[in-house]
Amino acid sequence: MQIIKESDEINISNSLNNNHPNIQNFNKININEIEPTVQNISLGENLSILINQLVNHILKELNKGKEKKVIKSYVLDYIKIFKINLQEIPYLLIDDSDFIFLLGYINYNGIETNVNKQKAFELYQKAAELGNIIAQLELADIYIHGKGIGKNYIKAFELSEKLAKEGIPNAINRFGYCYELGIGTDINMQKAFELYQKAADLGNIRAQCNLALMYKNGTCTETDYYKAFELINKSAAEGLSAGINLLGYFYNNGFGTEINIKKAFELYQKAANLGNSIAQFNLASMYEYGENNEIEKNINKAIYWYNKSAEQGDMDAQNKLESLLDL
Repeated sequence: MQIIKESDEINISNSLNNNHPNIQNFNKININEIEPTVQNISLGENLSILINQLVNHILKELNKGKEKKVIKSYVLDYIKIFKINLQEIPYLLIDDSDFIFLLGYINYNGIETNVNKQKAFELYQKAAELGNIIAQLELADIYIHGKGIGKNYIKAFELSEKLAKEGIPNAINRFGYCYELGIGTDINMQKAFELYQKAADLGNIRAQCNLALMYKNGTCTETDYYKAFELINKSAAEGLSAGINLLGYFYNNGFGTEINIKKAFELYQKAANLGNSIAQFNLASMYEYGENNEIEKNINKAIYWYNKSAEQGDMDAQNKLESLLDL
């Protein structure tokens, strides 16, 4: 029996270490979206202008709901193209919260240095105390996903609430997520629905996915497959891998549209190539079972994609992989 998964955790994506070759070329941010007012990088004011513009762009993309690995790719390109010397940053920090945040970001993601999440956490805290919005968003993320540093659901809820009240789309979506899963508060699906709606209206593509699932499942609203399909289309069009996978799932099952196995396969493949573990599982499942003569059965490819998904911690994929390898 074929198993196709609907979705993974859409709200927050922490995957920054995907090495798939297609990841750099899909939906790549245009470096020309930022127009620096300087041509040559030097100490002082010129570097400050470039850093401030880069940080503002990161905030813009986070508020859209862009995946962090896409943003990281942009940051790497920006640093390379404008020849920013990261070694200069520590000497220019003083009390500029953007510099402090970026130094934390560099340490968290191992950009031209070793990954040091504890140091990043401390720098995010310092920048957040100075009122830096992105540092506060990153702290809220760490408070939820911790993994050894700073995990604190109460602080995650409080910080998300604070930023949501300030109208930050990323935070509004995360605040809804806290209510949906009971992170730092009691579960309140009605509140989650309202917050996802608000963030989706502000253009946050993760919130659009979260809201689509509520419409699809009839959570705090009447079931509306067409509304769900419309929202997922918007999210997928912006390149969110979870949205692309979910759109494939809708085509696979005929939610809000006619069943289209070929289209579902193409979407799973696209999201899988972007590193989405659920899409990798779904693609593997299609290869394992074949699909009505539209998708050719291929156990070797099924094993390949189950393995990709399992490498990211998907236990269903791990079980499938073990089963196929025992054949």
